Amino acid sequence: MQPIKKNELFHHLGEFLKSKGIKLANGSFTAPIQEGCNLLSDAINATHRTVEHTKTQVDEALDQLRQSIHERTAPKPTAAPTPESSASGKPPEATSGQRQKPKTKSPSPGTKAPRRK
Repeated sequence: MQPIKKNELFHHLGEFLKSKGIKLANGSFTAPIQEGCNLLSDAINATHRTVEHTKTQVDEALDQLRQSIHERTAPKPTAAPTPESSASGKPPEATSGQRQKPKTKSPSPGTKAPRRK
């Protein structure tokens, strides 16, 4: 969005009122209307700058959040099996002392599991 020029709102308001049959002539009542239009355009421009600045900050924070989530949820690199374990023919044991769960085949997406009766 381009910034609104100082007298642009007042000019458009004058054109709108003219189309409705009201003419804004130079007089004592036009000065406060013009001042109000100028204040409104300044407020709109300041709000637009603030929104753009805030959007940039939010985007940066969101990128940092995505990166931290990616780092925590990315699969850990597995160590290559040593030649000794592959030569013995035994599968490598879990190092944490806990038993590993066997992998089961999950149903394909979009299919429902059969209901139990």
